[in-house]
Amino acid sequence: MGRSSIATAALLILCAAASHAQAPREARVTTEQLGPGLHVLYGAGGGQVSGNVLALLGPDGTLVVDSGYAQFVPKYREAVAALGGRPITYAINTHWHDDHSEGNKVLGPGGALIVAHANARDMLMRDNEINVVRTILVQPAFPPAALPVVTFDDRIEMYFGGERIELVHVAPAHTAGDVVAILRDRNVAHTGDVFLPAAYPFSDVDNGGSFDGEIEFVGRLLDELDRDTVIVPGHGRMARYEELAAYVEMLKAVRRRVAALIADGATLEQVVAAKPTAEWDATYGNPTTYFLDRTYKSLGGR
Repeated sequence: MGRSSIATAALLILCAAASHAQAPREARVTTEQLGPGLHVLYGAGGGQVSGNVLALLGPDGTLVVDSGYAQFVPKYREAVAALGGRPITYAINTHWHDDHSEGNKVLGPGGALIVAHANARDMLMRDNEINVVRTILVQPAFPPAALPVVTFDDRIEMYFGGERIELVHVAPAHTAGDVVAILRDRNVAHTGDVFLPAAYPFSDVDNGGSFDGEIEFVGRLLDELDRDTVIVPGHGRMARYEELAAYVEMLKAVRRRVAALIADGATLEQVVAAKPTAEWDATYGNPTTYFLDRTYKSLGGR
């Protein structure tokens, strides 16, 4: 995927606005500590281009949740070293979109073990097109050394530095292979792009994503997490459990409204004109960039 297209996609998903922004010429990474040996690495301005990377520093290596764009990996490595961490030895992909996984192309050949949902690996093995409504993005197949070597279907537990990490898949949502990584001993969860506290969700419906699955997935997270959980979204600032709960209620309400309009024979243009998201737009942005289009299609609109 070309850099201008990548930046466009990330900004569409985050800011709900059409954009032709270029990715930064120089990768910039800042860090935020969540606890001893646990840090968020933000790439290019608060995570708004590359996906947020969660780094757990262990005695024999470092585990990251998401690998970001390949151009950021040297900066991630520098940041980890500056924090006192050892080399990155494990990488978990929350999904296959390359703002969260392209770093595999550097980390995999460098010896890191890559973990992902089985559907994510399948998607990374082939060329894909991502319809973000105002443009079509092309993501070429990853080379073999960049592919996940450990996959699962529903849930898997792993231990790193003695800490328990649960990887949970509920249903096709943002993509067909979304994973939430829950660090149980820290009460921290990385949700990938299943949940963004300041943007409507993007359901990649042409590649197996689902708006109903999105509701099911984030609804399940309310049971998996608690009010003290620190939530690391796929992009942007840290989030609270209360924001996740509000997000679930918003999605359910929007679904009821859009489904009713579709049942009455409404076109996409009529759905947009009805403004079914009006009371939430101040929080989540412009719904007409991609959200209503993908929701309409996912719910069976023609």
